[in-house]
Amino acid sequence: MAAAGLGDVCAVVLAAGEGTRLRPLTERLPKALCPVGNIPLLDRALDRLAGLGLVGPERVAVNACYLADQVVAHVGDRAHLSVEPGDPLGTAGGVANLRDWIAGRPVLVGNADAYLADPAATPGPDIAALLDGWDGHEVRLLGQPAADPTALGTFDGHVFTGFSLLPWRRVRDLPSGFGDLVRAVWRPAEAEGALTVVPFHRTFYDTGTPADYLAANLHAAGAAGLVDPTATVTGRCRESVVGAGAEVHGEVERSVVWPGGTVHAGERLREVVRAGDDLTVPAARP
Repeated sequence: MAAAGLGDVCAVVLAAGEGTRLRPLTERLPKALCPVGNIPLLDRALDRLAGLGLVGPERVAVNACYLADQVVAHVGDRAHLSVEPGDPLGTAGGVANLRDWIAGRPVLVGNADAYLADPAATPGPDIAALLDGWDGHEVRLLGQPAADPTALGTFDGHVFTGFSLLPWRRVRDLPSGFGDLVRAVWRPAEAEGALTVVPFHRTFYDTGTPADYLAANLHAAGAAGLVDPTATVTGRCRESVVGAGAEVHGEVERSVVWPGGTVHAGERLREVVRAGDDLTVPAARP
């Protein structure tokens, strides 16, 4: 990363949202703690930052609001914690609320619910291009080429893939209170010719819907599936993810069984997410 000042970069992982599209799963867990490939999404984000050398509460912050106590307990002392009272402040409001902690530094902002995978690079180095050669002034977004480059919500023909790099002056000028980075930072920077999209050509899911959440899990598991060593499987399990302490006595195919979940004898689950022994969320694409 050969650019001046990058040693001062800090990072913020946004983990405050309610995950409304994943309900009723997110009535039990905040979206940031939902497991993908048996690893909580938030841990995947923190591991990716660690791969860039960003670790600890001096360099990494996590915001929390919805089911904040679960996020706080899970993060522990691995990062600085910013608990937002009331309703979530949004992506811009969450960063603005951390202004005193950011304290003049440029900031790498990541969405906890972004699932990224590159078979040619480990987490961290897989997004290092976002930092390479940065001049310290422009806004950068990590983006995947869009199927329709002219579609609403794209940036230079790309779909945002979960990480952005902001100079301090953009953070300094953020209004307090609720707001989103699209309108507060990205579009204004784009209009000024001060926004660059760094392409990410590998796998990305935002995991915001049951279908995308399932797709991310199946990608993480691979064709052979993924069964935690502490799970009990007496039934049939194909192309699925089975979490720690789960029990599968029936049949599961292309599905996710959360840690501690149960699939009873005689049950046949396909393209669903099972939580506990009583919640089944269909996750097949329409």
